Amino acid sequence: MNKMSKCSMLTLAVLMSACQTIPSVAVADNASAAAEVKAADPAPAPAPAPAPATVAEPKAAAASPVAPPPPPVASSKEEPVSMITPMAERNATIRGTGYAVISTQNHRNPAQQRLMAIRASKLDAYRALTEQVYGQQLDATTTVAEMMITSDTFRTRVQGIIYGAVLESITPIGDDTYETTLSLDGRVVNDLRVLYLSQMASARRR
Repeated sequence: MNKMSKCSMLTLAVLMSACQTIPSVAVADNASAAAEVKAADPAPAPAPAPAPATVAEPKAAAASPVAPPPPPVASSKEEPVSMITPMAERNATIRGTGYAVISTQNHRNPAQQRLMAIRASKLDAYRALTEQVYGQQLDATTTVAEMMITSDTFRTRVQGIIYGAVLESITPIGDDTYETTLSLDGRVVNDLRVLYLSQMASARRR
């Protein structure tokens, strides 16, 4: 009886010691496994810091007045004044009017006289346009003797080129006169002067 009790006591003591060692071994195994996993995995990246909240600023453009544009800079270069400088606005329309008398035409047929008067009035209108574009060359001679004018003469001359004139009207005035009106766009006036001066220069070189 005593031997059986001693054997049972020894068995219980062995079982109790085994039960106490198993949890410690398990805990040690768990700690070593956690250490191995931690060594194998890289360190987690730190979480990004939250961006600071932005406060909407009031629009300065709406509150501040619009700055005026800078004044234009005056150009130091001035266009040279020459013979071809327009004396009138380029967009202005130039008009010339010509007249002719029917009865003074050198023909016996009245119908032909009327046609010749229309032609003469048209040429007179072209002369009026030429005077406005190029001007007149005027020669005047006055002779004085004994403090009195004995001779006073004028001579005028018109020379130039006209193209692009528009016939506006041919109107009979009374029973014996025709009136013809021509118009010329002011934008071509300067071109006409340049063309005329270039032709004059080429003629002088010859």
